[in-house]
Amino acid sequence: MNEQANDQASDAQNSPANGTELYDRNVEAIAAFIESGCITGEGALGIELEHIIVREDGSPVNYSGEDGIQSVLEVLRADYPQATYDAEGDLLGVARLGEAITIEPAAQVELSAGPFRNLADAQTCFERFESKLEGVLAGKGAKLAKAGYHPTARATSLELIPKQRYEYMNRYLGAVSPFGPCMMRGSASTQVSIDYTSVDDCVRKYRVASALTPILSLIGDNSPIFEGAPRTHRMVRTEIWQHCDPERCGIVPGAVEGSFTLRDYARWVYDTPAILVPDGQGGWREDSRRFSEIYATRPMNRADIEHALSMVFPDVRLKTYLEIRPADALPVPYAVAYAALVKGIFYCEESLARVEGLIAGVTTDDIECAKNSLQELGYEGEMYGMPASGFADEVMAAARSGLTGGERGFLEPLEKLVAARTTLADLEQLDF
Repeated sequence: MNEQANDQASDAQNSPANGTELYDRNVEAIAAFIESGCITGEGALGIELEHIIVREDGSPVNYSGEDGIQSVLEVLRADYPQATYDAEGDLLGVARLGEAITIEPAAQVELSAGPFRNLADAQTCFERFESKLEGVLAGKGAKLAKAGYHPTARATSLELIPKQRYEYMNRYLGAVSPFGPCMMRGSASTQVSIDYTSVDDCVRKYRVASALTPILSLIGDNSPIFEGAPRTHRMVRTEIWQHCDPERCGIVPGAVEGSFTLRDYARWVYDTPAILVPDGQGGWREDSRRFSEIYATRPMNRADIEHALSMVFPDVRLKTYLEIRPADALPVPYAVAYAALVKGIFYCEESLARVEGLIAGVTTDDIECAKNSLQELGYEGEMYGMPASGFADEVMAAARSGLTGGERGFLEPLEKLVAARTTLADLEQLDF
């Protein structure tokens, strides 16, 4: 091809019409990736439970050091032989079939496990893991805090693990808001992932899960301490996500409106600042441009899409599954009860329809109002024109009716909290 033809081809590739076409193509590719998660048959649950590790006196345990979290992973590797290292040789995770142990930015230890078809298997898995972990920690003078926020330290005092992407994220999110480091370093969560059988089923479940965020946050509230002092209101995790980075957190615009589509979600992701992108050499480089700018002249591949989807943190996140994210880290019986709550609602048509009736006509503004009300007043607050207590009762009843008789017992720890109009954070007595 001659030079003139080359210039013409370059002009055509970068023309406004081609840019619009490529924008739409990449949005469609993101949506198609999410759609590829559609399954046939019975859905399962994935559960992620993060753990804050402290010394016996409550002081932090860092990644590095003789008895740090890296040394904990080294011991766990005997039972979880698949190891992940960074380029410098730092151990960042261990795994075995169906279970992956990774570490969050300030060395919170996370077990991601599943898929689970029944709750008994989930409980056995997480109890077995915590028993093993506690045994390892006891030999190092450490233990699990079993709370959703670090009980003694301020977030910025906690050491970041040697993971390059976390350095970039900490710098970017810290410039947006002081809540960025709080999210990354101080917090720990319980997340439950569910399947969908079609695009319509995905959008429907996404809408319901988004609208349930305030009550799920209250039911899963387990952060009595924030930044080294008793909290001043409920649902610390909710406040963190409200202010961490509004461009990538909270409720996705339009998510609870009837016209919402996977392409709307994909477009929201595509127009979000990236923070970081692969550098082409196995590492990362900082890039605060929007994904739509970064990929303005080339199609996104699968790895690009997976990365983009991982760099947004809405209350409910889509990948090739639907990830429900509002709850704090919970002790195992409560984490499994939370999974039971999700299963009972989202895997039973009658229960899902019942909850849909509770959220009919809800808007994004309504969700934010409910979050604020429940942070201030807890079960005495208001949610969508109902007392939060009554709304919670309806949600728990729907979940119970959606479970088989053999699994309803797993819901009881949370049922008792709701019935008492209290949370683990209200009851928590930290022993240091």
